[in-house]
This record gives sequence, structure tokens and C-alpha cells, in this order.
Amino acid sequence: MMRIVLFLLTNLAILVVGGIVLSLLGFTGFLDADGIGLDMGALFVFALVFGFTGSIISLLISKPMAKRAARVRIIDQPRNQTEIWLMQTVQELARKAKIGMPEVGIFPAQQANAFATGWNRNNALVAVSEGMLQRFTADEVKAVMAHEIGHVANGDMVTLSLVQGVVNTFVIFLARLIGFFVDRVVLKNERGLGPGYYITSIVMDIVLGFLAMTIVAWFSRVREYRADAAGAQLADRRGMIGALQRLKAEYEVPNQMPDSMVAFGINGGGLNGLKKLFASHPPLDDRIAALTEQRHG
Repeated sequence: MMRIVLFLLTNLAILVVGGIVLSLLGFTGFLDADGIGLDMGALFVFALVFGFTGSIISLLISKPMAKRAARVRIIDQPRNQTEIWLMQTVQELARKAKIGMPEVGIFPAQQANAFATGWNRNNALVAVSEGMLQRFTADEVKAVMAHEIGHVANGDMVTLSLVQGVVNTFVIFLARLIGFFVDRVVLKNERGLGPGYYITSIVMDIVLGFLAMTIVAWFSRVREYRADAAGAQLADRRGMIGALQRLKAEYEVPNQMPDSMVAFGINGGGLNGLKKLFASHPPLDDRIAALTEQRHG
């Protein structure tokens, strides 16, 4: 979840800040020659360029952002047998997945947690929490690392950024269309772009941006099943199921796995309402069932 949350929030911040800056600069490049109507083609091109720029920037800075946010300590020289084993395990999995050796890190959290990020499948980062290394068996940790390597090998961060770029395009386009409508129809501004347009477009960037997160969250949930399947193939299906079951058991212990901290597996049971729409991971029960059915299929 951590890589998804950081990516989404960074992307939203870029959109909002960029929108505010353009408003302060009085940008009107998508008005027609008379300054009265909208040039829809110019507006769409602007939305496309600006939308994908925000998504690409979020992707490029995803690794340093994750390192800072999680306080990841990169293993340059292993300090003990656990770190030696972790490095060797990731190296083996990366070789099987036919990707470059990622950076490997450990971050200080007692929650069972792990994530992968990076713009390039040959220059990624995989990190695991101290708590997971302490409590999970070697086979379970290997399965978790295989799951994260699966994300990298499947190019999930890149495809996520492409989806986000498309979503951004429509958010920016619709926000400015609504802003123009308010400025012309509600506030009766006849020429140029007035305060109603700028205020409304910024507000709609935020509102539509949050709503658009549901699309990206859905895409993320779909990719989790693929990463689980990759983990089962790269490591061991039994270990992958065991890791998910261990996560489910820890999730059910009060205060053991708060939703905001879980990356590898965030939902122990079913979800309802808004939680279901914004969840970046499927329920653990569903993921375990999917792997079990594949094993018997």
C-alpha cells in the first residue's frame, strides 16, 4: 500500500500545485482567438501533457520518496546472517524473474510490511520491515519478496503511471470545463477567465482527483493477484499462501496491523462502502482463495 499511497498523493499534489501556479500566472492558452469560448482541442492537449507530466514525475521520484518516507536502510554491506540471506534470496528471485538486481532495504516497523517501487524494472527497490523479518519464517519472507519482485517484473509501477496519466488527463479536462461553465453561466463573466473559473477548477482538481483514485485503486487490486501468482511461481505456492495466512492472523490481532501501514497485504476480511472503492489491495481471504484455486486447477 505504501508505494501506491505515496504515488497517488504525490501525483495529486503535483496536479493541485501545478493548477494553482497556472491560475496565478493567468494561463488562458485554451481559449479561442476572441477570448470568449473554449478551444476544446487545445484544452485536451493541455490536459494530456499536464496529466502525464504529473504521473511521470511521480513515477521518477517514487523510489527516493519511499526511502525517505519509510526510513529505509539500504543494505550495501550485509551486517549479519539475516541480511546475507535476504540479499542472496532477492538476487536468486531477481535472476529467476530476469530483472536487474534491485536495491534491498530494511525499514524500522514492527508491522509485517514490504514494498517494491521504482521507475525501471532493472533499477528498483524492494524493502521489508524489521517486524516481518523477526516473525515470519524464511519460506514466508521469501514468498513476500517474490511477490514484490513480481510487481517489478510485471512493470506494475510503470503501468500504474500510464493509467494515472490517462485518469489525470480527464480530471484536468473536466475540472477546467466545469470551471469555465461556472465562470460563464453562473457568474456571467463574458470574456477571458475570471476568479470563478480559477477557484472552481482548483477545487474540482481536488474533488475529481480523489474520485479518480478509485480507478487506480481498482487497477492496483487487479495487479495484486498477478503479483501473488508471480510470487507463487518464483518462490513456492505453499509459502505464498502461508505468508498471506500469517498476515491474516496478524491483521486479526487488535492494533497489530493498522490499515495505513500495511503494504504487502492490507485487508484481512471483506470491505464495504468507500473502503472497498479506495482499497489498493484485495481482501486477504480472496487472495488466499485465488492461489488455492490455482493450485487445485
